[in-house]
Amino acid sequence: MVTPLDDPVWASLTGPHARFAERSGQVLRYQVDVAPFFALPPEPDEGVWADVAALASPGETVTVHNDLPVPADWEVLDRIAGVRLVDVALEAAEDPEAVRLGPDDVPEMLDLVERTKPGPFRKRTVELGTYLGIRRGGALVAMAGERLHPPGWTEISAVCTDPAYRGQGLATRLVRAVAAGIRARGERPMMHAAAGNTSAIRLYQSIGFELVPRPDFVVVRVPGVPAAPATLVKTR
Repeated sequence: MVTPLDDPVWASLTGPHARFAERSGQVLRYQVDVAPFFALPPEPDEGVWADVAALASPGETVTVHNDLPVPADWEVLDRIAGVRLVDVALEAAEDPEAVRLGPDDVPEMLDLVERTKPGPFRKRTVELGTYLGIRRGGALVAMAGERLHPPGWTEISAVCTDPAYRGQGLATRLVRAVAAGIRARGERPMMHAAAGNTSAIRLYQSIGFELVPRPDFVVVRVPGVPAAPATLVKTR
């Protein structure tokens, strides 16, 4: 049985996040200043890589969730082993110190992301859902928020803490607070992590997340000349 978690990017862009989607043929992607993710259909045909190339810029690095053979003229940069964690026993709770972050906070959010490397975060990523932060002395020192949104689920992402404030449980508090908002909508929290990030995986398991199977990702570089004319169509 196919579920929204089998390909959460595709499920998000064809569902709750359709307003952020661009399409070329059978391939979808988030608008470039929102998120870097591409989505291939569940059963792509042989023209799918031409559609990816048409939707991307020549030379762009693209990450896709699929095990299709990569064309010979495409450079494979990496194959990423990851894990998915789903909420089974998380104690979600609002946090009195957490503040809602918005467009005016993006410069600080981008600075914190640059220093802590929690994963992709772009200028409009904040539009994907609720982002919460904790400030100390007026400065943003920790944050977490909502990213992918397959039907019935919401991904908690961009979980990061300034190195000077680690060890205080701020990230865990923010994960619980973001989860409280997700639960209030009748949805279920989930997360992703690199398979090698064992410390984060252990932490998330200790607070009520459970590992579930997840396919790997392949990172490729689009050839220097597009495989087809680019025709971008916003899906909504």
